[in-house]
Amino acid sequence: MKFVDEVKLHAKAGDGGRGCVSFLREKYVPLGGPNGGDGGQGGDLILVADENLTTLLDLRYRHHLTAKSGSPGLGKNMHGKKGESLIVPVPPGTLVYDLETDELLADLIEHNQQVVLLKGGIGGRGNARFMTSTNRAPRHAQPGEPGEEREIRLELKLLADVGLVGLPNAGKSTLISSISAARPKIADYPFTTLVPNLGVVRYGDFQSFVVADIPGLIEGASDGHGLGTRFLRHIERTGLFLHLVDFSGMQPDDPYRQFDMINTELTRYNPKLADKQQFVILTKIDTTEAGEKAAEAKAYFERLGYRVFAVSAVARIGTKELVNAIGAELARLRATAE
Repeated sequence: MKFVDEVKLHAKAGDGGRGCVSFLREKYVPLGGPNGGDGGQGGDLILVADENLTTLLDLRYRHHLTAKSGSPGLGKNMHGKKGESLIVPVPPGTLVYDLETDELLADLIEHNQQVVLLKGGIGGRGNARFMTSTNRAPRHAQPGEPGEEREIRLELKLLADVGLVGLPNAGKSTLISSISAARPKIADYPFTTLVPNLGVVRYGDFQSFVVADIPGLIEGASDGHGLGTRFLRHIERTGLFLHLVDFSGMQPDDPYRQFDMINTELTRYNPKLADKQQFVILTKIDTTEAGEKAAEAKAYFERLGYRVFAVSAVARIGTKELVNAIGAELARLRATAE
């Protein structure tokens, strides 16, 4: 399925139905008077979060969202039918912005959470509403009010507990495929991952957490280099970062410099990301080069205050210990938040 995380739409609620101008005409009922009914109210435009969706693809080619208008009023004091509301399902994590002002209108996080984005117009009153002692035969009725209307932008931020960050080919896709059922594309060239991937990791007694793997970052990503910051929004909601560092086949100082570079790019994108808890993951330790440098690297990052894990996702070395540590850390973060 194609991954789409931003769409722009013209949204409009239904118009109210017009009121009716009608007079009672029955045999043996002289001067029956006005009996025009009111128009029906226009339908609302409602967004609802649906956990079965993970992309905005269904809205990618729907340039307009329009709810049904109310029906006009009829004679015999019959009111028009209310217009059907348009209910639009979106993935959890969808933010709704006014396209012109960039005002945040809604943030849909939980399954079945819904918001009335636009209200339908009120139906016009029929001529029966305007009869008075001095105006026994009103010949006018109200048109219905137009429904609310605006240009909107939907932006998806995936909901995950853990975010994987690192250079292209640091082993993020291999790790997420090793610890979850996710099956991202894995190859030996940069930018194999072109869209974010989500994986559910199960551990312990029926416990689980969600991991988000985003495309790799390079120096200058916050200025638009590589894939830029297009997908960084998807780790803003995560509580824990796994910063993957690859020591295989690199110059001795490269991984340390690149580690600092990635953190610099994250902070330039959003300074709040610097406050996120971060584990350092030394990857590919089954290779000779990485295995020889693992102990030295572990000591270096621990001196900086990081928790460090050496793993090989391919050989399943250290992955179980890492998963359990992530679960414990997430439980601690949730308890602290409460």
